[in-house]
Parts: sequence; structure tokens; C-alpha cells
Amino acid sequence: MAPTANADIDPGPVSVVRPAGGQAYPIVASSPHSGRNYRGEFENLTHHELGVLRRSEDAYVDQLIEGIPELGIPTVAANFPRVFVDVNRAAGELDPGMYSDRVRAELIRDSRRTASGLGVIPRISADGRPLYGRRLKFAEAERRLKRCYWPYHDALTALVDETRTRFGAAVLLDVHSMPHQSARGADIVLGDRFGQSCDPRVSDLIEARFREQGFVTVRNTPYAGGHTTASYGRPESGVHAIQIEVNRSLYLDENRVQPTAGLDRLRGELCQLISAIREPLTASLQTS
Repeated sequence: MAPTANADIDPGPVSVVRPAGGQAYPIVASSPHSGRNYRGEFENLTHHELGVLRRSEDAYVDQLIEGIPELGIPTVAANFPRVFVDVNRAAGELDPGMYSDRVRAELIRDSRRTASGLGVIPRISADGRPLYGRRLKFAEAERRLKRCYWPYHDALTALVDETRTRFGAAVLLDVHSMPHQSARGADIVLGDRFGQSCDPRVSDLIEARFREQGFVTVRNTPYAGGHTTASYGRPESGVHAIQIEVNRSLYLDENRVQPTAGLDRLRGELCQLISAIREPLTASLQTS
């Protein structure tokens, strides 16, 4: 059975929400993997049911961060599903074996993720099932990058650049969710690529606040950060990127991919955290 649409109105590939009163802090929040609009040609390319496809989402993370603009901080979220395009990959993380025609060698960036089927155009779902019954034309990959990948990164880049220009620095909070079984007992995993994508003072501040709120919080294991933290995080230039992985069991029925009562609670706790760190974080950046 083909997937079904999740909304009556196509929201477009990217949602950017700016604070009504203007941005007040050098922080941007993003959700690259919570998109759930499966309408379009993808419906005719995959034979999987929607429930199978949705297990690849960082489901409802966009709703976890929806209160953040009220704190003076803009957000950006992908509306297309991760199995269609994964924006937390480099544009060149393409698997040439997926396509029936030739892919230009200069476009390919070899990586472990591509080899495993989880490149920028995924070959498999989160549970390892092949997404397609046939090989695609490479033009399909190019259309997806043009329609989804670049608009998302254009929007995120614009927010980060505007923030750095206005405040002299920027902190990107890249928010994800992780399967309960991969969390290794943690509620939150912070990924700063072992200090390469974010000043340790920023990571320390965020980690300390999560722990103060009672979350079991670890850093860089098992998730140290992906393409977004690697490409946007430039602490020496005043841009700090940190990946925040939330244990899905805190807010989600993972089997049904449906939010639990924990979603509202966790949304409030995230807003409390950001409200608490925004002033000291801003002060720390100003003195760095």
C-alpha cells in the first residue's frame, strides 16, 4: 500500500518560524528529520505502508520545538520525510548503485552512511528494508535535492548568517530524537563532535542545565553529530553547532509513531531549559 498524505494543504518543503517580536538571542533551533508530508511522486515509488516509513522520522520533534520562537529564537524544520531526502547528510553522499544511469564521479562523496544505504537519498528504511523495488533515474535524485535539500539548507544558512551578523555569534541547536534501544540509558545525548563544532563552554552550559532538570545526559556517545554540526559548526568564526538527541520513549509510542502525554511535558521542559540558558549563553558568547 502506498503512503498517504498527512495534511490537506501542502506546507512546502521548509517551515521557518521567526519570533513575533523579533529575534532577541543568538540562537537558532532546527529539526531536520521530523517531516511527515509523504504526498507526491514518492507515493508511487515505494511499496511500503506509511507506518513502516514513519519509523525513520524523528517524529514530532517539530512540535517539541514549536514554543521556542516565543522565547525570541527562530526555528526551521523540514516538512518532507527523511526517507525522501536526508538533509543531515552531505549533498554528495549518493549511492551510485541506486540509479539505472550513470552518476558523475565528481558528485559522489564516499561515506560509511552511503554504503549502509543511509545517504542523502536513502536506499533503506530505518529498519533496513529496501525502499524501492527498482533502481531510480539519477534525475530523480537531482530533483529531490533541488526541491528539498537546498531549500532547507538555504533557509538554515540564512538564519545562522543573520544571527551571527546581528549578534556577533550564533548557536545552532540541531534537535533530533533517538530510538530508545540506541540511547544506552540516556535521556539526552549532546553531540558537539568532541568539541570541534561547539565551544566547550556552550556545551557545558547546555549539558549542566539538562542535568539540573533531571535528564540523564551524556555527550558524543553514541551520537557525536552529523553533517549539520560538522558543516555549520565553526567555533573559531563564532558559529557553534550542537546536536541534541532526545530519547523517544520520553514522548512517543515508538511502535505506533504516536505522541504520548509526555510530548506536552517535554515541550515545556525544553522551553524551560532554553529560557534558562539564553541569557548566560549570550553573555558567554560576548566574552569569548
